Amino acid sequence: MITLEGGEGAGKSTQTGLLVAALGRSGITAERTREPGGSPGAEDIRRLLLEGHRERWDAVSEAMLLYAARRDHVVRLIQPALDAGTWVIADRFSDSTFAYQGYGRGLALADLSALHHVALGDFMPDLTLILDLPVEEGIARVGRRSMIADRFEQLEREFHQRLREGFLAIAAADPARCVVIDAVGEEDRVHRAVLAAVVARLGVAVSP
Repeated sequence: MITLEGGEGAGKSTQTGLLVAALGRSGITAERTREPGGSPGAEDIRRLLLEGHRERWDAVSEAMLLYAARRDHVVRLIQPALDAGTWVIADRFSDSTFAYQGYGRGLALADLSALHHVALGDFMPDLTLILDLPVEEGIARVGRRSMIADRFEQLEREFHQRLREGFLAIAAADPARCVVIDAVGEEDRVHRAVLAAVVARLGVAVSP
């Protein structure tokens, strides 16, 4: 399982789609998914999490909802796909909870680790690609979208800075699993950096 992580506007959805397409051209069957969501039950929870006022839920409620969705996602989609030999490429996974609710909202990382263990045991991605860019650039990208900002996109700049620092701390703490990708610039350049990381870490041949 490969996950793509990062703050708002980092290009995760775009790069997830490009990676799945590149894997397919290289003969690797891959399924694209996202969090929160990915399974019917998790998509229901996604709407609860993303819609409404930004203070609709506190950090503890968010974390519990996210792990309820994640448990359903893994049980109903991710694990069956992996068992069938299909690669799973996810736009966000557990690192987002540690970044948003931990580093961003202030929940203890040890408590989030305990919640993860209850929900998923030792299940973790094989490779996590963290798309990194300055907060101002990410916010500007979100502002250019033709859609209403969700609860998390509405949060103040300081939150997004804590978020960025949190993702970088996660990468530094687990370099065997995580690779930081510079997400500034053209999407094709970022895509090639993503593919290079996949080739280097997983030992597979993938063409752009």
